[in-house]
Amino acid sequence: MDDTPVVLGINRDRHASVCLMHGSHVQWAIQKERLTRHKHHPGEPGDMEAFYLPHLSGLERPLDVLVECHASGAVDDTVAGDDGDRVLAFARGARRARIPRHLAQAVGAFHPSPFREAAVMVVGGRGSLGADGRREVASCHRVDRERIACIGRQLETDGDRHAAGLGMFYARLTQALFPGQGNEGKVTDLAPYGDPHALGLPPLEVDGMQVAIPRAWPALLEDADRFRFGFGSPKASFTDCANLAAAGQRAFEDALLALARWLHGRTGLDDLCLTGGAALNGAANARLLREGPFRRMFVPPAPGAAGAALGCALYGLLELAGRSVDFRWTHDYLGPAPQLADIEAALDGASDLIVEHPRGRDALCARMLDLLCSGRVVGLYQGRSEFGPRGLGHRSILADPRRERMRDWINVRVKEREWFRPFAPMVAEERASQYFDLRAPSPFMQFAVPVRSSVMPLLAAVTHVDGSARLQTVGPSDDPVLRALLAGFEVRTGVPVLLGASLCGRHEPLIETPQEAVAAFRRLPLHGLAMPPYLVMKRQEPGLPA
Repeated sequence: MDDTPVVLGINRDRHASVCLMHGSHVQWAIQKERLTRHKHHPGEPGDMEAFYLPHLSGLERPLDVLVECHASGAVDDTVAGDDGDRVLAFARGARRARIPRHLAQAVGAFHPSPFREAAVMVVGGRGSLGADGRREVASCHRVDRERIACIGRQLETDGDRHAAGLGMFYARLTQALFPGQGNEGKVTDLAPYGDPHALGLPPLEVDGMQVAIPRAWPALLEDADRFRFGFGSPKASFTDCANLAAAGQRAFEDALLALARWLHGRTGLDDLCLTGGAALNGAANARLLREGPFRRMFVPPAPGAAGAALGCALYGLLELAGRSVDFRWTHDYLGPAPQLADIEAALDGASDLIVEHPRGRDALCARMLDLLCSGRVVGLYQGRSEFGPRGLGHRSILADPRRERMRDWINVRVKEREWFRPFAPMVAEERASQYFDLRAPSPFMQFAVPVRSSVMPLLAAVTHVDGSARLQTVGPSDDPVLRALLAGFEVRTGVPVLLGASLCGRHEPLIETPQEAVAAFRRLPLHGLAMPPYLVMKRQEPGLPA
């Protein structure tokens, strides 16, 4: 009889998500937004019945363990679940717990990492309630394979709006420049266009784990009209906006380094796991690895709140089922796998499309390379979707990185976003050091590293204004289609690099289903869509990038 425990982790907080594990095997992990098509969708009562159960298989067998992460944070092993037993009937008899989000994120970062022992830093944006009901904006831990010990945390202080923490600082900075949810990446991308000293802003004040915001910052950020360049404000200028982004990015990086030095002094460890929404800042991550006290650093592909679902499941496997965790972050393809029948149904009767069926993977890649080398832009939809926020080759847009105007064309025509946003290079891991100055593989696009000056002219479409690129390395045992495309592109062009972007439109989450992929292909000016075993093109082809 199979005694492998079935464990479900549910993040009901911001960026809701679920993760189902059979022992250490992740059957699937997915964000709610991929099913509802509502970006940054938070958790709500009734999610299990309305969204998860109708779309996700694998819950036919009763659960052994159910662990949830809620907006309220106390550890509780008697929780029944907000959906109630009527919906969670498959969980009757399961061992249950509710844990704080920071704990879930720390567990989800360390246990799938390559380290036996590490310091763990959780830096979020808006914070999460801790076990004592107080809102945590940052926490630090010492973790090994047997135990986790919190060695410090910063709490949001209601009485002093300036003592808000590192992640909250960046969230406030973002709101001053780009109001709305999920725009922190725009600030990071804008920063290299500015002068961090031009506005005369002071550094953040760091005392151990406590990060305070000097009063000069909120005083300036309250002048909203001055920094709303993209929102039609007559007072705003691009220069002011770029200078503010540069000052904020520099202050954030300096404070993050100070926090890391404090944590290293407390633990004496060589290895660091960085997680929380702030860990999506590739420029800061690269500087921390380059200048910080830790020799090695791991950033999971889903460090934000959504990754807490995996952390919940791992906590349940460890603490409630008493099993070890063998899962490691070797790739980010954790979504449910599409069925060939669904792909064929999405293409059935598509008279406006040309559907080719190349004979095998090599033939499909050869046809994709024909398109890419002729200056066309190709979508790639294959296998299980990425759990994190970035397309890493299963829900991606691919293009030639050598053509500088390709960046502008994709930004304006395909992604419909700001002109200053860069794109990521995908590169074969063994060739990466010839083109980029990096210290370790970067399979999850989490580090912005310098492009070597000798090859910048060859990579014009993926080199940012400061000479950096947030790259994805593709190792020998990684996705075979990406490996074949990179090898084939090098044979044809001499460059083992492709431009990569997430397969989705403006303000959309990553594409999840074959039907959504075909609909996006029709809507966006892409020239081809690879959906193995098929290659799809349009009878009326969009114009080519100039």
